Amino acid sequence: MVAIKDVAKRAGVSIATVSYVLNNRESISQATRERVLRAAAELGYRPSVIARGLQDGRSRMLGYSWTPVPEGQYNPILDRFLQSMAEAATRHGYHVLALPAPTVTNEVEVYRELVRTNRVDGLILSATNLDDPRIRYLLDEGFPFVAFGRSNPTWDFPWIDVDGTAGVRQAVEHLLALGHRRIACLTWPAASLTGQHRLAGYRQAMAEAGLTVAPEWMVRVVENDYAGAYHAAQQLLAADEGCRPTAIVCVSDLIAVGVLNAAADAGLAVGRELAVTGFDDSPIAPYARPPLTSIRQPVAEVAEQAVRMLLALIRGEPVDERHVLLEPSLVVRASTQPSPELHQEWQRRT
Repeated sequence: MVAIKDVAKRAGVSIATVSYVLNNRESISQATRERVLRAAAELGYRPSVIARGLQDGRSRMLGYSWTPVPEGQYNPILDRFLQSMAEAATRHGYHVLALPAPTVTNEVEVYRELVRTNRVDGLILSATNLDDPRIRYLLDEGFPFVAFGRSNPTWDFPWIDVDGTAGVRQAVEHLLALGHRRIACLTWPAASLTGQHRLAGYRQAMAEAGLTVAPEWMVRVVENDYAGAYHAAQQLLAADEGCRPTAIVCVSDLIAVGVLNAAADAGLAVGRELAVTGFDDSPIAPYARPPLTSIRQPVAEVAEQAVRMLLALIRGEPVDERHVLLEPSLVVRASTQPSPELHQEWQRRT
């Protein structure tokens, strides 16, 4: 194996100089830095992560724990986030230690063990909520962490999130532009902070359009529960033709698939007779029948920013923006088309 002394010999410098260059510790001339890096590349030298960790007192590991998705559900966003986070950490010389935990309470215990044993230099959280015990624990410990998601407004902690309110607003405004006025929303239980943000976008867009929302058009279903979404859609679509919604906004793609299938089983042509939108633009969205209009989250950007922010906190560097809210984008597909009334009006005009 190539050792640091071999690199020093090839570059004609001391072992300490090689160490300074590889760890960006000291002010080294650009010529010397390039000579050391060129020698390391020629020899195929790979620094030992363990050895570097012993030198600077860091594990070079970032911890990430999550609650496994129940059978029959799935969360493609968190799957994509984990992959993007691992890739981002690797680019910055770190690795991710991923540890599933059955419940949030178990996650706190996982964090206690990681903090106590110095197994990780910092933690990244996801699927946050109000009064989140994980966030409260890490704040009290003063341990470096960044959250993908928000929590109590009075808690000051570093987070990055996607603006769910803006995302659903885009979906509703898109439907309004297509002539839809009877627009329903399938959302998550009131305890879900993410669901609250997304439902707020629906309410805001409808209110700004001067539309009154019938209470029965805002239906709460278990988070990412296909069966619940299918049943809720059945109830909405069972109303008389002049009263039932012509469009349904869903706060996740899996819920939207439940609506698509309920509509198909009711004999409705999705897109032409009922418009449906999802959220997440998950891998299933383009392959639904018809392809699903959905809100795309910039997951890779979230992961990159979360890793960079956490590394700055670990190094004790100032973080200019501790609260980052990223804008999602609307991806339009065949599941949203002009409302039947507007379509008939266009036919009369032509």
